[in-house]
Amino acid sequence: MDDINSNDATPVIRTDFTDEVTWKKIQRDVAAINIMGFSANVRFIDERQYSGLTGQELLQRIPGLNEYGCVFVADATAMSTVEHHLLVLDPYDPKGKTFRVIPSEAWGVENNLSLANMDYYEFADSADPDGVFRGFK
Repeated sequence: MDDINSNDATPVIRTDFTDEVTWKKIQRDVAAINIMGFSANVRFIDERQYSGLTGQELLQRIPGLNEYGCVFVADATAMSTVEHHLLVLDPYDPKGKTFRVIPSEAWGVENNLSLANMDYYEFADSADPDGVFRGFK
């Protein structure tokens, strides 16, 4: 079992195990370096013990997640939607507002929340009407 808190990289926790090809695509897209040279500092957690858990359940069951600026979840929605948008959790407010992010914009969320350059609500409030953050317009 991976120790989620073994380093400072933001966790991307897989909770849906139905599609290995899509999981690999999500990993590539999240970890990609963008045209400005930025990438997300993430660690992919691929442990079946988290299968089917909700974001709130992950925050309740895994100690130490509140050490991160955010936590990404590759859930059934991420695996089944065309854009593969990840659930983004605020570990400081486990019952608060959530939003989703397309993998190619995960770097901006992770970089800014990890460094406290921005607050969670700034991304959540900038999500499109469907609740997905696709970048600042």
